[in-house]
Amino acid sequence: MTFLSDFNPLYSLSGLFVGALVGITGVGGGSLMTPLLVLLFGVHPATAVGTDLLYAAVTKSAGTAVHGMHGRVNWRVVGCLAAGSVPAALLMLWLMAGVDRKSIGVAHTITTALGWLLVLTAVMLIFRKPVLAFARRAMGERSAPSPLTVSAFTVILGLALGILVTLTSVGAGALGVTVLLVLYPRLDVREIVGSDIVHAVPLTLIGGMGYWMIGEIDWGMLLALLVGSIPGIIAGSLLAPKLHERTIRIVLALTLAVVAWKLLTA
Repeated sequence: MTFLSDFNPLYSLSGLFVGALVGITGVGGGSLMTPLLVLLFGVHPATAVGTDLLYAAVTKSAGTAVHGMHGRVNWRVVGCLAAGSVPAALLMLWLMAGVDRKSIGVAHTITTALGWLLVLTAVMLIFRKPVLAFARRAMGERSAPSPLTVSAFTVILGLALGILVTLTSVGAGALGVTVLLVLYPRLDVREIVGSDIVHAVPLTLIGGMGYWMIGEIDWGMLLALLVGSIPGIIAGSLLAPKLHERTIRIVLALTLAVVAWKLLTA
């Protein structure tokens, strides 16, 4: 079959919507795309995760170019995150290659982990400021951590993100950004978001290539998603400084909560 005969414009519309959200908030890639593919289009969870990882690698590469041109990337943070996430992603891919990914048990594990991560992501989106204020008060009562300690915690964060993203394609957005804001309170939030998007490129590329090698990529669906997502993330990245980010985060959090409920009760 040709690409045109397989082309589904609904995939492209989904890619446009999710790509714009990623560009505006740094959140929404795996958090929305993977559950959309599973719930709306009936894609198997493992195939949805694998396809979404490659989709995210390409779309976030476009976002990387925009954020990089505006100087919104801290390469030291990106390097520390990758030092933990890349080995973790490779380990998770090795584990996934050794199981029956079409089994009910594996599908249930992926959807359950995805559902609870969406719940946590929604909570972080709504309560980010109180969480950050509490964490910073707690840290303020102690002596400021040394740069080496902050770097070590950043590597540990990367390790956790590598596991979560490779299993569910979720985690590098709201969760990663929130922890980075605690670890680096003096960095501008736009620099945190830009660094998080840049770090997600090698992580999702490695994950997506790994899923390709074990046969869990739908190439027709991927191409249709990219038709919409590339212009979406570029437009979102350019619009980000002009929009009310808090309102967008609240709407996104409520959407994720509903999607999580659907996944956990399916």
